[in-house]
Amino acid sequence: MKSMMLTGIRQMEMMDVPTPKPVNATDVLVKMAAVGVCGSDVHYYATGRIGGQIVEYPFAVGHEGAGVVQEVGRGVRRAKAGDRVAIDPAMSCGACDQCLAGRQHTCRKLKFLGCPKQASGCLSEYVLLPEECCFKIKDSMTFDEAAISEPLAIGVYAVKRSIPMQGAKIGVLGAGPIGLSVLLPALCQGAAKAYVTDKLDGRLEIARKAGAFWTGNPGREEIVKKIIEREPLLLDVVFECCGQQEALDQAIDLLKPGGKLMIIGIPPALDRLSFSVDKMRHREICIQNVRRQVHCVQAALDLMDSGKINARVMATHHFPFEKTQEAFDLVEAYRDGVVKAMIDFGKSGD
Repeated sequence: MKSMMLTGIRQMEMMDVPTPKPVNATDVLVKMAAVGVCGSDVHYYATGRIGGQIVEYPFAVGHEGAGVVQEVGRGVRRAKAGDRVAIDPAMSCGACDQCLAGRQHTCRKLKFLGCPKQASGCLSEYVLLPEECCFKIKDSMTFDEAAISEPLAIGVYAVKRSIPMQGAKIGVLGAGPIGLSVLLPALCQGAAKAYVTDKLDGRLEIARKAGAFWTGNPGREEIVKKIIEREPLLLDVVFECCGQQEALDQAIDLLKPGGKLMIIGIPPALDRLSFSVDKMRHREICIQNVRRQVHCVQAALDLMDSGKINARVMATHHFPFEKTQEAFDLVEAYRDGVVKAMIDFGKSGD
């Protein structure tokens, strides 16, 4: 099969590799149809690492995927050949203390698609997964939507862990795919007002159309001042979705006493972050890191299937498999109003 491999910093090459085959009773072989380019994929492409996770070349990234089941192991019950499926890229052991506590996303032996030293990514024609990672989708759902269920599930999980009540007032700092994946379920959950910021006006426009109460560009205006003018009692929850120290500082300034800061963005280079201890202590602000998602993929699919969430607005650009590097270059440079670049395995590059 063909696999798009990272071969160096900002280097990719299409390679021939063996097609995987079901070995275990619960294995499912999926032929890929669509893959979304995630910011973490681009970190690996541009820098070769995220923190201590360092790429050993050649390596295939990619973890936001959907496709069609080709073959299953003898013990598989939830999937059969021909099923259209969304993929949960996290493969947990099911037996460690974390899994037994319902925290499969922090499994001691977790393997995650496209994560160095864990599992090869789904930027390949085929991927082999355990059946619990495959979620059947309806014919009415597009493969783009199914692939986007992965980041959307992170947003569903973050909202589930944070928004305390109907009528909450929230901030979303960063309106890229993760920020939008938070905004959409937050509004479904009953957030009364959502204040959204980003340095790209096109993303702010999408957020406004999705239901944001107010949007602002921190490159041009004092967003903390502008939001406090509208909310003098401050916000219940702020979601940091861009991985920037500046945004974390803004989040602390925007949170009311007893408020909650949800850290979702991945800093591209920073190893440490800082906070104003004085402000945090006096307001008793709670900080919650968000590590991917747990038990939320089906919920994300259901929200899209019901029509409550339109995730298609995120899929702004499409590329054939052989032009994957062009997609990565576009996303890294934030060109052409890109929000989510999709790799389409059924599309020719001609």
